[in-house]
Amino acid sequence: MNKFKKEFPVLGQNTYINTASSGILYDSLLEYRQEHDFDFLIGGSLFRDHQNTFLNTVRKSIGTFFNCNTNDIVLTQNFSLGLNTILNGLDSSKKVLLLDKDYPSVNFAFTSKGFEVCYAKVETTMEENIIAAIKEHKPDIIAISLVQYINGISIDLEFIKQLKANYPDILIIADGTQFCGTHAFDFTNSGIDILGCSGYKWLLSGYGNGFLLFKENILEQVTPESYKKSASEVNYDNSYTSLQARFECGHLDTLNFGSLQHSLEFLSKIGISNIENSIQELSDYAKIELTKLDLLEKDVVQREKHSSIFSLKGDSKLFNFLKNQNIITSYRGDRIRISLHFYNDTKNIDTLLATLHQYYK
Repeated sequence: MNKFKKEFPVLGQNTYINTASSGILYDSLLEYRQEHDFDFLIGGSLFRDHQNTFLNTVRKSIGTFFNCNTNDIVLTQNFSLGLNTILNGLDSSKKVLLLDKDYPSVNFAFTSKGFEVCYAKVETTMEENIIAAIKEHKPDIIAISLVQYINGISIDLEFIKQLKANYPDILIIADGTQFCGTHAFDFTNSGIDILGCSGYKWLLSGYGNGFLLFKENILEQVTPESYKKSASEVNYDNSYTSLQARFECGHLDTLNFGSLQHSLEFLSKIGISNIENSIQELSDYAKIELTKLDLLEKDVVQREKHSSIFSLKGDSKLFNFLKNQNIITSYRGDRIRISLHFYNDTKNIDTLLATLHQYYK
């Protein structure tokens, strides 16, 4: 693990505990990107002759990493664009269950398009709240982030699997942007119908790449009749029978999606189980120490399992104080958010703790 940590130059100058905001560039990815653009430089349009074949290898890499059929994978520039494209094909009269503090790109996508929405509270009993909301409101769709972006509360994946078994007719859409790259994940057996992710955070792929994973036979549910009719009238029947034809409009950047593929291979070399174990150890250590200082929300402290994202008591003054000490965090929801990836270690947490003691003394 340590040999891979040497690939991240920013770690030499900073205590970088801010992956929930942005993953960081590493040496071998930079080398790949330079070689890619050099090939484009000397090849011009010839460089793009085999782009479709190459992009299919990217889908295969995603499918291998997350256990999803290649034909059920869509490449998208980011999660938000992919989700909004999906919603353009859903009947806005359907009722949607959301989480009350979820990422705005999830919740606003539905409310802005006129869907009838209801909410479950993000708190210690989040899973029980979801069940209660289903029984009360009887939603057609559930749309949630697997990990909450502000405080790091993560939904129980076994709960989702059981939820789908109990309510098979509910369409489950998940945002995996704060999750993918932190745990081993089997999409096919997850109970989730559609999972979207941007690659610039925990997948360390840079900006401008992401993907959507679909369960089989979901395409019909997210393609409006007007689209099918228009496609048929102009003899574009296959434009809605293929996920890629339906959702991958326009040119796709081989630099960005090649970066995603390169990072999936990089993470695979480290081993996603090794990454998961490392992150869990850091999360457990951070939770214990931050609880001692009474810096965490009660709902986080009381949950048995937690991600590696934490929201600490603090204000903009503390945020700037940490930044001046080269401790890189985020200021979210009038609190200080930290987030720990495999390239972090307990020394980073100890540095944060020592700096907090210095600030509050």
